[in-house]
Amino acid sequence: MADIAASAAATARYLADLQLTVRDMERHLAVLTDQTTVHVRGTHLQGDRFYHARLRARPVEKALEKALRDARSLIADLERAAYQRRDFDTGCDTTVKDRKQKELEKTRKKSPHAIPPRPNIPPQVPQQPNTGYAAPVAGIHDLRGRESA
Repeated sequence: MADIAASAAATARYLADLQLTVRDMERHLAVLTDQTTVHVRGTHLQGDRFYHARLRARPVEKALEKALRDARSLIADLERAAYQRRDFDTGCDTTVKDRKQKELEKTRKKSPHAIPPRPNIPPQVPQQPNTGYAAPVAGIHDLRGRESA
């Protein structure tokens, strides 16, 4: 198991095998749930009203439905675990690269003469034509040559 845990690909393969097994169990459990429901709801005793069999069957049905729900949850959790394991490896790789990049940035900041200075060019703002809408208005009744608002 140690060699499986050491490799993300091997972990993914192992979890996929487990997931297939649980999916098979889920399918069999779903059939068992349906068949059990049919049987326990069909069991009527003498003196029962029409709903008594259904009331007696409810705890059995709930237990099987919970087991089915847990199996589906386990399938999703196994898949999530495989993705988390892969993300862990990629995170470790990127962390090393990020640390090297930060170290390079620190060395560049300590020796600024290695970077040529940028020429000082004043920023030029292009002049836009006055459309009549963006300029501040002196008053609400000032139409500036227009006949109506």
